[in-house]
Amino acid sequence: MKVKIKKEGKKETFNLIDSWSDVTLEKWAELVSLNEGTKSKEALETIRAMSDIPKQLINQLSLYDVAGIMGAISKMQEEANNELQNIIEIDGVEYGFHPNLSDITLGEYADLETFIKEGVDKSLPEIMAVLYRPITERKGKYYTIEAYDGDIRLRAEEMKKMSAEQVQSALVFFWSFAKQLLIILPLYLMEQTEAIVKQQQTKPLQVNGVGSEFFTD
Repeated sequence: MKVKIKKEGKKETFNLIDSWSDVTLEKWAELVSLNEGTKSKEALETIRAMSDIPKQLINQLSLYDVAGIMGAISKMQEEANNELQNIIEIDGVEYGFHPNLSDITLGEYADLETFIKEGVDKSLPEIMAVLYRPITERKGKYYTIEAYDGDIRLRAEEMKKMSAEQVQSALVFFWSFAKQLLIILPLYLMEQTEAIVKQQQTKPLQVNGVGSEFFTD
């Protein structure tokens, strides 16, 4: 996208990103963190990151022009493709989104929960490194991914190269799953606790000359 700026009677043309897919996860995380600052700083750094307009010139833009550019960027984000991209490729390596979140392990979910509590904007690479893993076998649209071992340091660095569009669609999909899990999980835990209590109540006592004790298989 081209942006024309009039300065001292002359018009100069600069480049603005064409789509949300042009923004990397790492850059998006930086922009999200700007929400902690002032609105003017957020606008300055956003335009600087999304275009090749010199910082000095950005500071000289009218508020009307700034609002127009920020509006165009916001529209790109809104129009981003939110359909989950199950398979992505980074530096020639294919990564697959968790094929079945219903089978997510306690270890995977515990790590995701920790990263989310630490702040999504600060932990996006780590969250994506849990949800996306190298594909070990693939046939058409079906695939299997590496088992989760908790060591995501190197993969998190690779995930920084994902596009903001890919990350956004993955988060939308995961949030939908997480909301359902929050409804199911407490009930499941209650049912399991009740079953264990009943099981313990029906187990026989072992009696000897000293006293009694409960035992487990």
